[in-house]
Formats: sequence, C-alpha cells, structure tokens
Amino acid sequence: MKTEKHVISFLLIVSLLFPALANAQYKFDNVLYGAAYYHEYMPADRLDKDIQMMKDCGLSVVRVGESSWGLFEPREGEFEFEWMDRIIDKMHQANIKVILGTPTYAIPAWMAEKHPEVLAVYERGGKAYYGTRQNMDLTNPTYLFYSERIIRKMMEHYANHPAIIGYQVDNEATARGTNNHDFFVGFRSYIKKKFDNNLDSLNKAWGLNYWSMNIHSWEEFYTRDGVTNPSYKNEWERYGRKRIADFLNWQVDIVNEYKRKDQFVTHCFMPAFHEIDQVESFRQMEYPAINPYHSVQDGQNGRAISYSGDHMRTVAKGNYLITETNAQTTGWDARYQYPPYDNQLRQNVYSHLASGANMVEYWHWHSIHYGQETYWKGILGHDLEPNRIYREFAATAKELKNIGSKLVNLKKKNDVAILYSHDSYYGLRFMPYTHGDNYPVEMIHASLYNMNIETDIVHCDKVSDFSGYKMLVIPPLYIATDELLEKIDAFVKNGGKVIMMYKSGYCNEHSAVRAMLAPGPLRKACGFYYQENSTIGWMELKDNPFGLDNKRAIGEIMEFVIPETARPLAYADHPFFGKWPVITENNYGKGSLVYIASYPTQELLEKIVRTEAVKAGIISDGEYKFPIIVKKGTNDKGRTIRYIFNYSPVSQTVAYNYASKGKELLKNKTLSEGDSIMIAPWDLVIVEE
Repeated sequence: MKTEKHVISFLLIVSLLFPALANAQYKFDNVLYGAAYYHEYMPADRLDKDIQMMKDCGLSVVRVGESSWGLFEPREGEFEFEWMDRIIDKMHQANIKVILGTPTYAIPAWMAEKHPEVLAVYERGGKAYYGTRQNMDLTNPTYLFYSERIIRKMMEHYANHPAIIGYQVDNEATARGTNNHDFFVGFRSYIKKKFDNNLDSLNKAWGLNYWSMNIHSWEEFYTRDGVTNPSYKNEWERYGRKRIADFLNWQVDIVNEYKRKDQFVTHCFMPAFHEIDQVESFRQMEYPAINPYHSVQDGQNGRAISYSGDHMRTVAKGNYLITETNAQTTGWDARYQYPPYDNQLRQNVYSHLASGANMVEYWHWHSIHYGQETYWKGILGHDLEPNRIYREFAATAKELKNIGSKLVNLKKKNDVAILYSHDSYYGLRFMPYTHGDNYPVEMIHASLYNMNIETDIVHCDKVSDFSGYKMLVIPPLYIATDELLEKIDAFVKNGGKVIMMYKSGYCNEHSAVRAMLAPGPLRKACGFYYQENSTIGWMELKDNPFGLDNKRAIGEIMEFVIPETARPLAYADHPFFGKWPVITENNYGKGSLVYIASYPTQELLEKIVRTEAVKAGIISDGEYKFPIIVKKGTNDKGRTIRYIFNYSPVSQTVAYNYASKGKELLKNKTLSEGDSIMIAPWDLVIVEE
C-alpha cells in the first residue's frame, strides 16, 4: 500500500518522464470555477469529504497556501511540506487543478519575535504590531532574505507537481503606508537617480525655495512625516507603487527559475487601483488576477465587476483571473451580512466572464470558525454542509461544463477608453477642490456602463497608445507631462472625439502648476483659456439645454472659460457665473473635444456622453439601458458572444436587435432579429452568433 509521501514521488516521476507537459504555456480550454481552500483552518480532518463535495458540485480549481508561512516553516529553517503534499496529491487524484501561493504576505511569529525590525513603521511614529497580516516592510532586507528562502524551498518541492497549473506571488500587495528607514533610504536613492544627483534641479522642479525647504546636501533630504510639498508627496506615492512592482517582479523572477512552461504566475489585487502600478506589476504575468467584492441583494448591478474587469483586461492586454469574490457574506465583523439573492451568484459568474475573466474563484470554500474573518463566509457555511449557495454553485458549474469552452478566452475590442491617471488622483487628493469625489473615474465608468457603451480603462501616466479608439473620456487630468497632453491634442486633430473634465492640463509631472494660461498645452484642442475658477454651490443650467429631470446639474467647482474657437453648449443659470460657458465643444482638425468646466451630476454626464457617442458612431445597442446590460466579445472560434443581463428583481422583455442569427446557449434556442426575449430576475441570456 502506498503512503501519501510515495504518491507525490510517483507524480513527480511521471511529470519528468513526460516532458510534453512542459512544452507550452498554460492555455485555458474551458472556464475554471472554484475557490480558495484552507484545510489547515478546518476544525477537524475532512479533506476526503471536502474533495468529494467539490467533485459533486463540479468545482475545477482551488487556490492554496498563500496564508500559511507559519505551517511551511514553523520554526526558523525547519520546513514542513507533507501537510500540503497530502492536499495537492488528493486534489490531483480528483482532477482538481491547483494554484499555489507564495506565503509572503503573512509572516510567522518567530520572525516577528526574532526580527522586529521587519515590522512596518508608519508616518509620524506609528508602527505595526504582530497579530495581523501585511504588517511588514517589503523593503526590509531581513524580510526579503526569509521570503526568498521560503519561495525557493517551496518551488524546489512543488514545481514539477502535475496538479499545479500556476503560482500566485504574495497576496493583495500595496505599500500600506510604509515609512521605515529602509523605505526612506530607498526613496532618497530613487530621487537622486531621477534628478541625476542634481539638487538644484530638484529644488527648482519641486519649488523647495518655498518656506525655506531647499536642500543643499542629500543628508538634508527630509522624511515624509512632516512634508506639505505636493511634489514630494506625489513622488512618494509613485515610489510606493514602484516598490510594490519591484517586489512582485522579484518574486516572479524567482518562481520563473523553477516553474514549468505550462504553468503561469499571477498576483491578485483588490480593485484599489490608485495604490498599484498595475502595468509594471503585471508585466511578467500572462494572467493577472483581481479580487473584486461588490454589493449584492438590491444593490447588485454588475458595475463593480465591470469596472475591475475593464482595468484588468486592459492591463493584461487580454484575459485575466478572478481569485476572490463574494460567495456568501463579507466583512471583518458581523454587522453587514448580505448574502446574495437566489441566482445572483450565478449571474455574477457570467458578469466576470463577459468582461474577459477566464476563471472565477470564491473566497473561499468553507467559512472559518475563528479569527478576524469569521463572518467572511465561503461557499459552505459554518456547519460545512451543502446549502443554497453550494447548490447554485453546482448548477452554474454544470452549465459551464457544457458551454464554458465557447465563453473562455473572450477577446474584446472597444471603441471607447477612459484615461486613468494615478498622479492626478493623488495630486487632487493632496490639493482637493471638494469634500466629495476628487477624481470621478468611477462616475465616468458608470455613465458609460449604464448606456451599454463598453470601455477600456487605459493607464496613462506612462504615456500609452490610445490612437486606436474612437472616443476618450478623461477624468480631471490634473497632473500630466507635455508629451501626454500633446498626444491627446494629436488624437483630436486626427479625428478622435474627447470628453474632458475640469482641472485637466493644470500641473506638470512634478505637480507644479504650469506658468501659462490654463489649460496649458491643451489650449488649442480645447479652444479656450481661463484664468479664474471658483468654488460653487449646486446650480441649474440656463434653459436646461440637455433636458434634465433634475435641473440642479453642476456644482463644487467652475472654471471661467473664455472661448476662442470653442462653441458654448451650456451656461450656469446664475447672474454672475452665467457669464462663462460651463460646457463647450471645439472642432479641432478632424475631431472634436467637449469640455466640462464644472462637476456634473450623473444625469448630465450621461447626457453628454450619449450625445458624443452617437456623433462618433459608437454602437451602444440601441434602446438598451440599465438594468439591461449588454456585453460582447469574440470567442476562440471567431464567433461573437453576446451577453444580455437583467440586473433587476423583475422580469424584463427586450427585442433581439442584431442582424446575425444567434444560438441562445443556455436554452439551445435560435434567435433572429426582432425576436422577443424574456429575461427573468437576476438572469441573463448568452447568444453565440
């Protein structure tokens, strides 16, 4: 009789005898559907029962190991893998695929006790203590030494295991406000390199003569704690994003030394996009991942799923993974427990796939009986028995087994992009103009989403290529290089359509205001200039030119726009502020630019976006609007896949408005143009044309 230890040895020999396993990158031939799994958290040994339940419900993939450094290395230099060998071996025997995580985001107790210097220090003397996760300084050399050692030990042990299809490096990484000495020294070295060791250039670019903060030696370079200078603060945020990218790419480099060619490397982020340089962090990952948690019950609308997917798909330049999302309830306590209504779990799976996901995993398989996340419930509740969510998972898995091969590897080509700027987000956070949303990118995304205009979200701080789009929608681009602004100018001149919001073009890349008439290098494309702006209350537009139901349409800020070639579209209904147009349109070259010189309501923004999208000839699926949401893409066979969602608690009847005949995949029914479709509450139709 073979022991479990012998089983893994046999599996490793098999993988070495059949090198074809390692000849190609991992390719998805069907959607993967599963959950994170932590047998080490179970109150009793039930591995065999869990795996049988997984097989019974059609689960195809698990993620393991990312939180368990203290078990892999319970004492310094002592490594124990047999407990995980048993889990992975049994998963393989059950034909369940495995993603193995490097456990570096939760350090073991022995490290904190022996090396307290690895714990994070925050601004103004705050510090991290042991007793939680993500409490370390990622730049600390001691932490990095131990991290590299555990990664190498794990890869040496597991790289050839045939169950493992990929590796997740770390987990939900961010800079987390780290302000340790090592972090600061690294920042100072980064600034020295950026300014070619020239303090005169630094003093001038950041305006450090102000308040006598100019520096005459690098020893005088002061820490972040008391800094008020926006240029320093914005560069500090850039450095934090860089350090996360460096840390993740460093881990990927180590994993790549060991992994097979048919395995991938990923990292999962929360959709706190402001804190991460996604492009640089994911540059070595074929399938980056994200962990979107979102409203359900009456708040289910698919927007957060689409928003996270539109970021991730653009970064990946293709498909991506969902490594965590809602199963039952979420929360670090029991105050906000909102399990999904019937059919919402299933609808959300297809919502992810419609944006380009190739895998959907829940956090997690079972609910934990202790610890901070006791009430962040998994597919199974605390009783660990089949339940309503488990049955809905099983029904969805059965559907995916039948049609998933037609949905996986969805390719999307959108006509519209939102330009996203980390620098502008932080620049406006450090110099806010309102008590509300300083950087309304989600508001813009919601406007497009509600009208069924699919979009990409293009990260533009490091100038990107957006020439292939028909229309750009730009949140306040407060901080930007001349190069980026010149590319936007060229985009309009060459026939593109732009909708741009206030504050754009105001500051250069150092967060310093340009010494020229606003909007700086955008003046010709915008067709106006301005010299003043004012904080304002909420106002109506004169004569309500956009036919708004809620006539109070603008507020917070208004720029006193003086048109040169631009045509006014709307004025504030006010005896003083009504002297200047608040919305303008400028024909420039072959294209046009609409500028919004105040903070608009959602309704006004949607009216503007819809008008410009129609002018640009962008297909927005006719009369469909929220709660009917339509998404499309092309599958591996070159066929159009069209999803039609009903994000509401009542049945909706819509017409099939497409010339090509299609097959309704879930009902195996043919649809022709003009056919009526009834979509049940929290349901969808999937059509292959």
